[in-house]
Amino acid sequence: MDSALITIGLPVALAVIMFGLGLALTPADFTRVGRHPRAVAIALACQLVLLPLVAFGLVKFWGLDPLLAVGFMILAASPGGTTANLMSHLFRGDVALNITLTAINSIIAIVTLPLVTNWALGHFLDDGSQIGLQFDKMAQVFAIVLVPVVIGMLVRRASPTFAARMDRPVRIASAVLLFLVIIGAMIGEKDNIMGYLADVGFVAALFCVISLSVGYAVPRLLGVTEDQAIASGFEIGIHNSTLAIAMAITVLESTEMSIPPAVYGILMFPIAAAFGVVVRNRAVLTPSEKVDAPVS
Repeated sequence: MDSALITIGLPVALAVIMFGLGLALTPADFTRVGRHPRAVAIALACQLVLLPLVAFGLVKFWGLDPLLAVGFMILAASPGGTTANLMSHLFRGDVALNITLTAINSIIAIVTLPLVTNWALGHFLDDGSQIGLQFDKMAQVFAIVLVPVVIGMLVRRASPTFAARMDRPVRIASAVLLFLVIIGAMIGEKDNIMGYLADVGFVAALFCVISLSVGYAVPRLLGVTEDQAIASGFEIGIHNSTLAIAMAITVLESTEMSIPPAVYGILMFPIAAAFGVVVRNRAVLTPSEKVDAPVS
């Protein structure tokens, strides 16, 4: 936890990732919800209600160590990651819906992430180690989530050409920094890493599969179009694991709690790719199902 890679690299990595998200957003991404309220509402319900319930059920069933259990709950409460947009594009999802969901979820997480984390700490640890809604902790979450996004949006508004040119380099830098942070978090717990992997590896993989499946199947069953359901699946299955790691290490000062999101951050990409292949080949979209939505 005291390594420079974690104490300095983690905030920098998260700032770059959230700044990159801001470069891809415009105010229209927030107002577009009015065009497809059903798809957005269903996806948000899955993200905010079903996922924490699924995570809670998994950690209770497997009887995970309390600190690891809290880490999973932090992960479940984290918004979708920016990679969901890329995955959705590659596998014919509604990218505009992804952008809208990422934007809205990132704002909602300012409140829901501390609430879920606080509840998890009280339930699993029961030692008074709660972050509550204290001003300083809320300010940290606010700074972690929102400030870099707003800066990125302001840069895009001032210079759309620059924002477009920086999109790819920022995405690459985000991926590299995320990898380094995950490796750094694991190195910090190298003496326990094999035990942690044995404890959380299968649960993390299962949680990823369930997240992707719920994100796709629930909207589909409720009448959402195929491309929107694919977008929802990726948005719900690909979490902002860097934010979860930052919450665990920076706000709660617990490397152990960062292990589940770190492991998840590694496993979710190949699992999401496999999921994309399955849903892409499941059915050919008909013209009546496709929804033309502008991508900002």
